[in-house]
Amino acid sequence: MKKGQILEGVIERVDFPNHGIVRIEGEDQPVMVKNGVPGQKIELSVNKIRKGKAEGRLLNVVEPSPLEIPSPCPHFGECGGCTYQNLPYEEQIRMKEEQIHAMMDKAVQGEYLWEGVLESPVKNAYRNKMEFSFGDEYKDGPLALGMHKRGSFHDIVNVSECQIVDEDYRKILACTLEYAKETGLPYYHKMRHTGYFRHLLVRKAVKTGEILIDMITASANADGRVADLHEWVQRLTALQMDGKIAGILHTRNDSLADAVKDEGTETLYGQSYFYEELLGLKFKITPFSFFQTNSLGAEVLYEKAREYIGETKDKVIFDLYSGTGTIAQILAPVAKKVVGVEIVEEAVEAAKENAKLNGLSNCTFWAGDVLKVIDELGEKPDLIVLDPPRDGVHPKALEKITNFGVEKMVYIACKPTSLARDLEMLQGRGYQVERIACVDLFPGTYHIETVCLLSNRKPDTKIRIDEDLEEETGNQ
Repeated sequence: MKKGQILEGVIERVDFPNHGIVRIEGEDQPVMVKNGVPGQKIELSVNKIRKGKAEGRLLNVVEPSPLEIPSPCPHFGECGGCTYQNLPYEEQIRMKEEQIHAMMDKAVQGEYLWEGVLESPVKNAYRNKMEFSFGDEYKDGPLALGMHKRGSFHDIVNVSECQIVDEDYRKILACTLEYAKETGLPYYHKMRHTGYFRHLLVRKAVKTGEILIDMITASANADGRVADLHEWVQRLTALQMDGKIAGILHTRNDSLADAVKDEGTETLYGQSYFYEELLGLKFKITPFSFFQTNSLGAEVLYEKAREYIGETKDKVIFDLYSGTGTIAQILAPVAKKVVGVEIVEEAVEAAKENAKLNGLSNCTFWAGDVLKVIDELGEKPDLIVLDPPRDGVHPKALEKITNFGVEKMVYIACKPTSLARDLEMLQGRGYQVERIACVDLFPGTYHIETVCLLSNRKPDTKIRIDEDLEEETGNQ
């Protein structure tokens, strides 16, 4: 086997996140390729060979897998947004369960209860947030607005029939693209750092039906031109939609990074927020604050987390990486006090407002990095809930968290590999994994949420050590 060689083989299995393992006849080592499904016979190009491992690029599916079905989305395969829409949902769940169970078995020391994967209540049109990108369909081609083409940093696929959002998103997408084309202004080119249109952010609440729309552009085109966004607003508000537009916004972003960044937001219509409901509570959501992208699935996730947390009466709970305070407020009615910490100030302000909105007086929220803020909270928790970003918890922050010596901790991971890594330190510092469950918030993709309950094998160890030190100091 050598780099650049074209080979054929069958995908034996898929490891998390989407690494297909291909056995090649006559070769000792397998090749890893992305975006395939078990049972497919594929043609691949070998890209890398190092340390006994080979990586390749899927060129063509020679024979489909016996498991495959026609994708409900016409953009599937070209668009990079979804990976498994060509598998029946029950097969997606089976594969995810097999992947994460194997990963956790390697990461966990000792026995634990594996509870499998809980399905999303909805399989299509489940997303309450989408970030679409402006670009061209191909180099120097027509203006496009949609998702990145699979395997491409530049090309954009118009996703007018996207199936993970509802019809209102599709109408907003079509209206915005038509308007942008008519202005004659170019999209913002990532390499040249010139142009105007960058992203379109759409959020829609499942329970209330409220919609928030945000156009993200550069401050101006290279020649100083800007778009008349009020014309865009008029077109949007004239659309016949199931939901109701709560607000239309314009965000300026001149940063070089290809990401949605708020460098100043103006409200063009309505208000700069909308409301969603979870488990009987109401939440105010702003454009850039974190909120689970599958509202109905989030209810399943938080119910499982609440089950793991158990009895909370007369207990102080730390909700670290708290976002807009969803978990904190779900726990607050049955806890003595909940303290949330979140680095995004906008989300913290929304969390404070949400607590007032829900009549909860026993929630406090701190803005800042958990690593720095945790020393300033001035309280000792009885329970800790961790819901960190994809990269997991900073090792120094995790060390401080374990120093509290709480009896029970619940870790919610949107990236199971980060949880597996963090479990090494948690177990090394006296915590034992009791139960693990997954919740599928992202049908059609390889993403999944994982909930882990840990108990302290040596509760209050740190507290006893501190008390002994104080006693010795006092005696001196």
